[in-house]
Amino acid sequence: MKLLIVIGVIVSAIGLVGLVVSLLRVLKARRAGLSDEALKEAVARAMPLNMGAFALSALGLMMVVVGVILA
Repeated sequence: MKLLIVIGVIVSAIGLVGLVVSLLRVLKARRAGLSDEALKEAVARAMPLNMGAFALSALGLMMVVVGVILA
């Protein structure tokens, strides 16, 4: 079960990196001084990455919890 915990930590870390990348994309778009419509489009393009990274992070945390319970 230690392997499940390690894999869960790695998956969660990848999800966390994805969340940071998504945040940086939106901040970069905000600082660029884009129009309202262009800013909405930039946020819409970052949303799938954000949701996928969040799901990956949650899945990794679930793996860690299951690994701890089974250990």
